Amino acid sequence: MYSNDAGRTSSVACPGWLMTAVAPWGENAEDAYDQGLVELGLGDTRLIEMKGAMLPLGFGATAPQSLPMGSLVECHLATAYAWNGSTACAGVAWAACETPEGDECAIVATISTDLDYEETSLLLRRNLQRRLASRDLEVKSFDVAVDEVTAANDHHGVAMAALILPNSLSLGARTGTGKVRGGLTRRAVEQPQKRVDVKAPAAPALRPGSKKQNTDFSL
Repeated sequence: MYSNDAGRTSSVACPGWLMTAVAPWGENAEDAYDQGLVELGLGDTRLIEMKGAMLPLGFGATAPQSLPMGSLVECHLATAYAWNGSTACAGVAWAACETPEGDECAIVATISTDLDYEETSLLLRRNLQRRLASRDLEVKSFDVAVDEVTAANDHHGVAMAALILPNSLSLGARTGTGKVRGGLTRRAVEQPQKRVDVKAPAAPALRPGSKKQNTDFSL
């Protein structure tokens, strides 16, 4: 779900898009994973996998784009592995939301299973609903992407689903943080200042044959 309007796309502070890919012919798990990244369009990027539910402020869904070689890309990635004819599914979903105070935000959910496509899609939607409920958010729009892989005989397979955010880590991006929501985010409590005990300075060492000094070191 995204807008094809180029003008709107260029005005989005933090563009992103959903992609899925499968790679059933991996010689090993790492080979299948790398093939999946190439199919996702992330083969030539420097990938940073992100965790957590909240997306950067200003997120907006756009059409997929080709990424330059060496790009630093934030990605919420779900990876499911299969072997020798087994099946696996991976999915990602995002939702544009609104808080009770009227602030706009967006969240993401991921899932990896060895179930079929339909069951994985249902579980992913449940995960998204739970994240909305735990943060008291009202959904305005959402999108879901799920893919399924069946590994070839004697080969490793991978199903990958990703929410790709190519500009969220750029310097000067308009993706600052928002205000603290009362009751949902715990506040850090200042630790009481510890008492510091001051010791009296040690007396200077006397060399053999030196005269004793009458210095008073009492406090």
